Amino acid sequence: MSLKKATILIILILLIDQVSKIYIKTHFALNDKIIVFDWFHIAFIENDGMAWGTKLSDFASFISDRTAKVCLTVFRILAVFGIAYWLKTSIKNYGSKTLIFAISLILAGALGNIIDSVFYGIIFDSSEGQVATFMPPDGGYDTLLHGSVVDMLHFPIWRGELPNWIPFFGGNSISFFDPVFNIADMAISTGIGILIFFNKRAFGDVKKKTETLILDD
Repeated sequence: MSLKKATILIILILLIDQVSKIYIKTHFALNDKIIVFDWFHIAFIENDGMAWGTKLSDFASFISDRTAKVCLTVFRILAVFGIAYWLKTSIKNYGSKTLIFAISLILAGALGNIIDSVFYGIIFDSSEGQVATFMPPDGGYDTLLHGSVVDMLHFPIWRGELPNWIPFFGGNSISFFDPVFNIADMAISTGIGILIFFNKRAFGDVKKKTETLILDD
């Protein structure tokens, strides 16, 4: 898989991710929900932290929420540079198509959420009780690096009550799958899933691939 094809894939995922987020921001107020099917809802929420809303300040109480937000955004930016370098190196070293495809998905997803974290606070006003405006004349809802990630995909596939014999959680009502996420999250999760479940195919013998390419030339 060439760098050109990987770049096209990354741009395509980014476009789908950002178009969906901008549409939600400019058509939904925070916590608005549309039930498309019983098992699929469009539910607009904003995430200030990591997965499932976890924040760095939850683990380090001496750090304020705003400082934790900046730290998380900076970490994401550094991670993107690392993933981009990994992608470039994998292509240069004739990495497998599976590996390059997976890294491209992860990079596209990371970039998609970084755009929200870095810029959405200054290009949108608040969605609290209203539909946000793009590039509001009075300024955005926060400063650079303090934007919230837009999530909207919710798949409550199954709801029920756990049997009473299950320790600690028995008798409680649960829903699967409760987290609300976005296209960028899907890309990251899919990329990581490919690396885990197709590990041998992704991390094949680079030397054999190189020799094959030389013989083909």
